[in-house]
Amino acid sequence: MTSKLEQLRSMTTVVADTGDIEAVARLKPVDCTTNPTIVLKALGTPVFADKVQEAIAWGRKQSGNPDAVVSAVADRLAITVGASLSELVPGRVSTEVDADLSFDTEASIAKARQIIAAYKERGIERDRILIKLASTWEGIRAAEVLQKEGIDCNLTLLFSQAQAIACAEAKVFLISPFVGRILDWYKKSTGQDYTAETDPGVVSVRAIYNYYKANGIKTIVMGASFRNAGEIEALAGCDRLTISPALLDELDKDNGKLERKLMPETFKAEPLQSLDEKSFRWMMNEDAMATEKLSEGIRAFAKDLTSLRQMVKKELTLAAA
Repeated sequence: MTSKLEQLRSMTTVVADTGDIEAVARLKPVDCTTNPTIVLKALGTPVFADKVQEAIAWGRKQSGNPDAVVSAVADRLAITVGASLSELVPGRVSTEVDADLSFDTEASIAKARQIIAAYKERGIERDRILIKLASTWEGIRAAEVLQKEGIDCNLTLLFSQAQAIACAEAKVFLISPFVGRILDWYKKSTGQDYTAETDPGVVSVRAIYNYYKANGIKTIVMGASFRNAGEIEALAGCDRLTISPALLDELDKDNGKLERKLMPETFKAEPLQSLDEKSFRWMMNEDAMATEKLSEGIRAFAKDLTSLRQMVKKELTLAAA
């Protein structure tokens, strides 16, 4: 019997949720996803030490507003991590728009275009990149515009059916419904433990997958944010799953049988829904978990983005001394 990881590869596109170059080279995922937390962690490793110094040296040559220079260097470093990952995977690398732009449609569009241009300068075309945006109303509207320009988007921090419906209407390329963070909320809220089958995060992704397949929606469903291998196994067959190296290793060492749980042809019929801004915001308001986890996720990513910028500012100051 082959490992559960190899069995999973036969039914789902496996994506690595990491900036760990060595892990990506070893585990050979199709795609990689990053976020500010992953980028910050990657830049703290010896692999990127020279790249950090190169970016700092580049920043020292820039003129203008000091804060703008810091932001530009931070952007350059995020692209550096993505570019390094793109050399190791045959598919896509997701790069995130600044979390502090999550409620600004126009600024998100502008930043996405900058990211695509920065990759192109390094010889990496847009068909190798996914622009990650938070699944706010504004982020979804930004994705709608970008998709029409041929810039594919990954809508992240997705916790609810409302977000999934709005993303489908915007014709986004891919969504990342979170599993583990939903489980975290329900365990804290109810004090209960859950099996893989009753896990609220698993149930949520299955419902979204069913809605998409029932209505012929082409947007890719990529489960994300896993707390344990059981959640991954319960979503075997999902379009894509983005998984941490630790859980990929666990699956690779397990030679048990992996049963396919999701299949596009076994959906239950569901009516296609349409949401305007008022309906979207009301549905989110009525979903305490989704509202809280979306806000919490944006704050966490914004905090790590700030930490990255503070690191850059410190390095630029030291270089100037």
